[in-house]
Amino acid sequence: MFQDISVEELLELQSSKKISLIDVRSPSEFKESTIPGSSNIPVFNDEERAEIGTLYKQVSVDAAKERGLEIMSAKLPAFVKEFKGIEGNKAVFCWRGGMRSRTAATVLSLMDIHVYRLQGGIKAYRKLVVETLEQTKLDSEAFVLHGFTGTGKTAVLQQLQQEGYPVIDLEGLSGHRGSIFGHIGLSSRNQKTFDSLLLERLKEVGRSPYVLIEAESKRVGKVVIPDFLIEKKEAGTAIVMDMPMEERVSQIMKDYRPAEFKDEYVEAFKRIKERIHTPVAAEIGRCLAEDRYPEAIQLLLTHYYDPKYDHSSRHYDESTQIVLHVGSIEEGVQAVKDILDGRF
Repeated sequence: MFQDISVEELLELQSSKKISLIDVRSPSEFKESTIPGSSNIPVFNDEERAEIGTLYKQVSVDAAKERGLEIMSAKLPAFVKEFKGIEGNKAVFCWRGGMRSRTAATVLSLMDIHVYRLQGGIKAYRKLVVETLEQTKLDSEAFVLHGFTGTGKTAVLQQLQQEGYPVIDLEGLSGHRGSIFGHIGLSSRNQKTFDSLLLERLKEVGRSPYVLIEAESKRVGKVVIPDFLIEKKEAGTAIVMDMPMEERVSQIMKDYRPAEFKDEYVEAFKRIKERIHTPVAAEIGRCLAEDRYPEAIQLLLTHYYDPKYDHSSRHYDESTQIVLHVGSIEEGVQAVKDILDGRF
């Protein structure tokens, strides 16, 4: 018979890589949010789940259960085969630890496949995430990357993270670059997924004497940054990246790939064109229409993004800022390393 397991026990086993997590909800539910590191082996696909839900509401509970049993019976061999392919300990979960995870765990135990079932399901996990983030106090010193749009702040942080530095990449966690064009070509994440990924990252960097973050606003795409990180950002040591305009344009071309997503960029530009001096906005529109992307980018930086950054940067004490004049991402990475290695 299967064994129930608490969220805390599950995450402890997961952190020590002693268990595989399987979300048995439908693919759309899994895509919307899950426990990081989980795989999806659904008891019912989206269409089957909708059908059973309709029977439950419009006919009866018994009718829904009978149809669910019929569907599950037909796919049982394939379902069991997938679980047999996963080595080691396994745990299944659904929304509230109810019918679907219980059915999956019972069927698997009858086939001599031992699994745990998460008590309370992903709802219990979400509750733990929210409560933990609300109580989190980040004691590490913060180094905060500032700079004009296109100076490669995110690229620098991502390279440092790959090399093992304690980076909290808020743009990477949110799936958004933080601008009106920031969602294009990416899969923006919702608050539930962001919170879960942030908590995992905080566990990884929690013992470091410092953390590296980017100077983001309170909202990045669809998500809201927790207050403790905003407070840490505002109290942190500001490292300002300064890069020549030509390099900034080149970095934006590399990151945003406008030729691949022309229509999306044109539509996004329409949402801000009224905030730009009319003749300049008209010229940017022509540049985009004629695929003159570097020219459009430089005009946007000069007449929209740089003035916005100048305005927001007035809130920071310039006397405490560390300014790095660099000509490339590689130089930026090395310059930040030199600061950190010199202090720690």
